[in-house]
Amino acid sequence: MTGDAAGLRVVHRVVFPADKDLDVLPLYVDQGLPPQPDVARKGSPVVVVQQAPVGWHPDDVLSRESIRVRAGDRLSFASYFGAFPAAYWRRWTSVENVHLTVSTRGAGTVIVYKSNALGLSQRVESRQVSGSETNTWSLTLAPFGDGGWYWFDLIADHEGLVLEGAHYAVPDTRPVGRLTLGTTTFNRADYCVKTIDAISQDAQLMEILDEFVVVDQGTQRVREREEYPELQERFGSRLTVIEQANLGGSGGFSRNMTRALETGTDYLLLMDDDILVETEGILRAVAFADFCLTPTLVGGHMFDLEARSVLHAWAEDVKQFTYEWGSAEGLEYRHDFAQKGLRQVPELHKRWDPGYNGWWMCLIPRVVIEEIGLSLPVFIKWDDVEYGLRARAHGYPTVTLPGSAVWHLSWMGKDDTIDWQAYFHVRNRLVTALLHSPFERGGAVVLRCLAMEVKHIFGMQRYATRARLDAVRDVLSGPDHMHATLESRAAQLRAAKSDFPEATPKPRPQDFPAPGKSSARLKPTGPKQPSWAQLPLWLLKTSYRQFFKAVDPESKIRPEEILSKQDATWWRLAAVDSALVSTADGTGFSWHVRDTAKARKNIKEAIALYAEVYRRWDELQELYRAEAPRFTSLEQWMSTFARTSGSSASGADAS
Repeated sequence: MTGDAAGLRVVHRVVFPADKDLDVLPLYVDQGLPPQPDVARKGSPVVVVQQAPVGWHPDDVLSRESIRVRAGDRLSFASYFGAFPAAYWRRWTSVENVHLTVSTRGAGTVIVYKSNALGLSQRVESRQVSGSETNTWSLTLAPFGDGGWYWFDLIADHEGLVLEGAHYAVPDTRPVGRLTLGTTTFNRADYCVKTIDAISQDAQLMEILDEFVVVDQGTQRVREREEYPELQERFGSRLTVIEQANLGGSGGFSRNMTRALETGTDYLLLMDDDILVETEGILRAVAFADFCLTPTLVGGHMFDLEARSVLHAWAEDVKQFTYEWGSAEGLEYRHDFAQKGLRQVPELHKRWDPGYNGWWMCLIPRVVIEEIGLSLPVFIKWDDVEYGLRARAHGYPTVTLPGSAVWHLSWMGKDDTIDWQAYFHVRNRLVTALLHSPFERGGAVVLRCLAMEVKHIFGMQRYATRARLDAVRDVLSGPDHMHATLESRAAQLRAAKSDFPEATPKPRPQDFPAPGKSSARLKPTGPKQPSWAQLPLWLLKTSYRQFFKAVDPESKIRPEEILSKQDATWWRLAAVDSALVSTADGTGFSWHVRDTAKARKNIKEAIALYAEVYRRWDELQELYRAEAPRFTSLEQWMSTFARTSGSSASGADAS
């Protein structure tokens, strides 16, 4: 970012949404002074001050950096984009002090606050202001070892108060890094041009931008959008569109990486195609990376594009024993800032150190790419996870930086574990575990994958079962299959869907036979999930039913019941002979019918394949680890790009 006073560099501007969207305004500013978080009320002597919030006034957002505080009102910048994440700067950078500058017009009070890792707020200092004033505070980062933020509140007197601008600056001891933005897209040209447009309108971001590289793998090209010529004119030579065969996210992002290596940029920031971007977050990520003590991957958080005040993914890690991805231990997905602000949730004040960051937004220093290589050639799923784990093994941490985020379509409205992507879920999970698991024979990962096969078999999800078992076969074949099938495997999986009725949904329940008489014997609420104590007996009884008990003849011609996706749990599906199940996005219904012969065949295959993986684990681990530097190398990827250059951009969506 630009310089401040002599010897200081602005690293965090207080900004507001340019479109004044009320749905996202709670991410930028909070109203009133809510109670302290719950931890403060459990025997704490802290005095709780409460002020009723007032209504939102979108017209009070005067510009990107200016807002009006109406007479008698109070606005707080204890907000996701407003507050300064002091704990992260304290832990990962060389910075020891931060300087807050607040410019105001009118009469009122500016109060500076800080919090600790428990979420307790403390007043640092307050100043009365009048007329046009600029005030600066020098704030130490020393007490923020485990968590905490800085922010300020504005209280307007009777004549009102206007925030003209505010920012946090640090001693300017590091050069400003140069940035390449990289995205890969498959038929989401509409999203891409919006992102390109947003980047072009941020003058400060354009100052440090070397290049915006769009890897287009679809049939609906970005170049064909009517907005493209004007955008190309704005960027000039700094907008590069590379059209290639559909090699998935890993193939697209690896192409971004090769470009970053060619140009010698300092940082490559990867972004998904189906996002809305807050450009200030990109600037913050670059500034943070500039001051990190060691080259660091700097990730952004994910907000839900369809519920824009909801933080969907905060900090993620891999459970080492089971090799499952998800939220860092003790942290849950999904927090709605429209319901509870920053000061009301203690968990948001703790510093969370992730194991990786999703490539919806992740900055990678070029020097890291030079040392550890490019992405795994896995098409989609686990590529970003594995890269973060690989970087950490080489001494390069990942930081998910608060205040740096994008809005992205969440996975709440889809279930790709039962679609063609089921193949990549299990194949890439096993490959990543082979490369990085510290436990003998991968800990519990093989058993967990087998348990998932049992759930799919009991749930009459034969397409997902077939895809997953094919994935295990490919893992057993060795690592060479990954580059060899990169452009073909997803298309083959999609083509196979027609062989599985439950994988080909229809729009309405009326497109299927009406539920038959067998539905009358079902309990209205359905079966309950078996507890751990009940599971052995439940598994025994259910296995007998699944593999040997004849299917009710009527259930073969009529479903027993119609279930929503949320109600179609594995234990409920295991209790019926057939069911109509809605798709995760609500656009259709699929008919699942039990088949004892196919179930027996699938469980025998699953047990045999996973037993072989378990038996050969040490051999496979040695092979995959030995070959990893080759199949993630620039030379191997360039060979794959050349080999697939004549392929058409068809096949499965890489999202």
